[in-house]
Amino acid sequence: MPTPITFTFGDNRALCDQLLALIRAGKKTATCGALAYFTEGGEDMPVVGRQDIALDWDGNPALKIETIEVTIRRFCDVDEDFALAEGEDDTLEGWRRAHQAYFTRNGGFTPEMELVCERFRLVEDLKGAK
Repeated sequence: MPTPITFTFGDNRALCDQLLALIRAGKKTATCGALAYFTEGGEDMPVVGRQDIALDWDGNPALKIETIEVTIRRFCDVDEDFALAEGEDDTLEGWRRAHQAYFTRNGGFTPEMELVCERFRLVEDLKGAK
């Protein structure tokens, strides 16, 4: 089995808290990041079957998730099904606006940028685990 990694969702406390809550509620079953984060930024690529630990903003274990699918696609090619699986908006257009703002804040955005698109399942809620 692949070695698990730890990571934090989002780029600020409020977003991290919101995304963890969406996963706990069963509304968020997908996430994405710029391919450059993984190739140039040194982040570990998601691996199907790997169970990773999502941390809260303070670095405490919050959730254990298992990657069930990984695809690479351009931002402009993300479809409504994937966008809605991210659980952050109820329209593809809303997903595009929010993610364009996120990527602009975090290194740049182009409609043709490649994304690592990951689907996952919640394995365990670690809230309160030490």
